[in-house]
Amino acid sequence: MLLLVRVLSVFRIADRSRRYAPVGYAGRMSTPRISYAHLLAKPNPKHVESLLKFFENGRAKRGTGGFGVEIEHLPVHNADDTAVSYYEPNGIETLLKRLAPYYDESKEYWENGHLVGLAREGVAVSLEPGGQVETSIGVLRQPSDLVSLYSKFRREADPILDELGFRFVNYGYQPKSSFADVPVNPKDRYDAMTDYLGRVGQFGPCMMRCSASTQVSIDFVDEQDAIEKMRLGTVIGPILAYFFRNTPYFEGQTNPYPLLRQRMWDYLDFQRTNVLPGLFDPRYSWEDYAIDVLSTPLMFADLTHTPEAVASGASPKELHRPAFRENAGEVYPDRELNPYEINHIISTHFNDVRLKNFIELRHWDSLPIERAERLTEIIASLFYIPENRDRLESYFEGITESEVYEAKANLQAHGREATPYGQPLDFWKEFLGLEGLLSDVPGDPKHPDVFQE
Repeated sequence: MLLLVRVLSVFRIADRSRRYAPVGYAGRMSTPRISYAHLLAKPNPKHVESLLKFFENGRAKRGTGGFGVEIEHLPVHNADDTAVSYYEPNGIETLLKRLAPYYDESKEYWENGHLVGLAREGVAVSLEPGGQVETSIGVLRQPSDLVSLYSKFRREADPILDELGFRFVNYGYQPKSSFADVPVNPKDRYDAMTDYLGRVGQFGPCMMRCSASTQVSIDFVDEQDAIEKMRLGTVIGPILAYFFRNTPYFEGQTNPYPLLRQRMWDYLDFQRTNVLPGLFDPRYSWEDYAIDVLSTPLMFADLTHTPEAVASGASPKELHRPAFRENAGEVYPDRELNPYEINHIISTHFNDVRLKNFIELRHWDSLPIERAERLTEIIASLFYIPENRDRLESYFEGITESEVYEAKANLQAHGREATPYGQPLDFWKEFLGLEGLLSDVPGDPKHPDVFQE
């Protein structure tokens, strides 16, 4: 994940206004919340403070300009392009065990007796619910650094994949298999998510088991900078997603959705996905984000790094348990949260743009490395070159949450004829500098002529 040079500023925490706290929040409420999410939920004030300090600790030195990139890969059998599962002979578990000697043994992650993650400096390998293999790469100082680190990962993995009889595909969704054909890997979190997301909204099991993405993380220097970047990423993310769309298939058929990833996430579980509630209100602050995250039912509680729970003698299943109704204040002790607890709580939110101690942009399908590098170059140009960012922020000044929703719906309804924010896609291609998109690079070299229409 993104680990940037951080500057702690406790003074800003101590001096922060509390004007927008929820009803009953430490007796400091004087005006309504700026969004209407979770109106009757009451987050623990100590937990709110914990998140504010966590965000403050994420502040990067001005000019650092670091990146993190995550690329998820779909494992498919060479013989028939169907999904490879975690448990099958010569499957994902075997792959991880064969890769382990290249990684730091002290950073291996095991759960329920199974290896599910590897890490070393610069690269972490983890699993998504359906056995998708994710590589998290960073810190990158320039987009070109991505290729060297990723290429080393592939030089190690590809010979093993050849021997095991499967390969990695960079599409947004499995080419042949249905969600019903893909078992969930052995993490308690994913059992709880399956139970929960299989009962709410649409596409939960599809997203978990068969989808794959590319995500780019960027840094921020202070609260204002973070919120401005979150807004800008939310506004332009769907447009960039269209130009980097890479999902030819859905449930074994031709994909009917211009932006399948957006379609799945937007209809999954509205309280934790889509546009952050209140983000485009000029009063929006880190505190509003913290309150939203802490008010949402966790879906899954991870108490493995909560000393009080561990000391109580709780069983492994009690430390890893469903929390379909409880929010963080009802699960964690009445004290400041530790970093592990904070990261877990934030990880149960899947908004288009997510704030951790960095900013995570989450819009894109899984991309081959050449296209992922190009995407990162574009993100660098738009967010880190002041004149480009100023031009974008000026253009979108005063934009509303409703206009973002309309733009997303417009892209889904009209595809290549869409006019998000009232402008055709040719305008956006020029305005955002979207040249050299490498759209002729296939997501699966075995099928070099397959692309999303």
